[in-house]
Amino acid sequence: MKIAIHNSKFGFHPRWMAYCEEQGIPYKRVNCYANNLIEQLADCDALMWHHGQQNPKDILIAQRILFALEHTGFQVFPNFRTAWHFDDKVAQKYLFERVNAPLVPSYAFFEREAALAWAASTSFPKVFKLRGGASSSNVKLVRTRAQAEKMIRQAFGEGFSNYDRWASLKERWYKYRIGKASILEPIKGIARFFQPPPFAKALGRERNYAYFQDFIPNNDSDTRIIVIGDKAFGLYRYVRKGDFRASGSGNFAYDKELFDERCVSIAFDLTQQLQFQCAAYDFVFDKNSNPLIVEVSYGFSPAGYDPCPGYWDKNLQWHEETFSPQGWMVESVVSSLKA
Repeated sequence: MKIAIHNSKFGFHPRWMAYCEEQGIPYKRVNCYANNLIEQLADCDALMWHHGQQNPKDILIAQRILFALEHTGFQVFPNFRTAWHFDDKVAQKYLFERVNAPLVPSYAFFEREAALAWAASTSFPKVFKLRGGASSSNVKLVRTRAQAEKMIRQAFGEGFSNYDRWASLKERWYKYRIGKASILEPIKGIARFFQPPPFAKALGRERNYAYFQDFIPNNDSDTRIIVIGDKAFGLYRYVRKGDFRASGSGNFAYDKELFDERCVSIAFDLTQQLQFQCAAYDFVFDKNSNPLIVEVSYGFSPAGYDPCPGYWDKNLQWHEETFSPQGWMVESVVSSLKA
């Protein structure tokens, strides 16, 4: 048995490799962008590749390669069920609605007139989103019908860039002000104002659809629950000052007492039902204190979860101990190879 791991110093890859070395699990570094990838995999039984939404090469080919391998019976992480809906909030809407998951009420339109008719009859505020984007990027609070109609006309006209230059600059300045980033971040934001990142060019403009969610008020935070196999852990994320968005705020808490275990239970149930290898769910609470899912992702920033003091097992029993989420991912692949 040998696991192939994409040779990258970013994302999960370094921790996967370190875990394999610590546990004596045979692995091999491979270059997933190389023409001879299949040859590289000849002596391997599985491939692990943490592909991201801001890497132009990953955007172009990562899912195609992984799903092609899986189609032939080769083990991959993330697999099709885990990753086909990655960074696509519109796709997630239909998936969660199909299984009656407690999703924040969501609205997708692919015809301009239908979207405008909805805007004329619904209540506000609403939250407008593009399909993709991490750390609350491409998310805007729409307070009035007129503002919604403007967004809809743009969506079915010139569309939207996947990189909002003003929003990115403001976010970098916010992180600098709260001490979560150096002065280099706003400087980079100014540079990016004139030269958008390569991933924005790779993705092109988002157009010919409009996606909204209900605005769920009075949430000063959101709850992220990550499930890997039969274990789960959490992150409590406070919203930015004067804002409604929590993802990417950099203001975290980890105490077990903060978490509503209904979120953990829902996360376990959906992960099992939908057969995800790894799933990070974001929850908010409605006016009746019921948990609602905002979205899901298989990926997350590893360092942000290092302070987690423990985890839940599938029986919702709490285990106060340090752990390695990336190690759990490797073990899930090893288990599937032994099955």
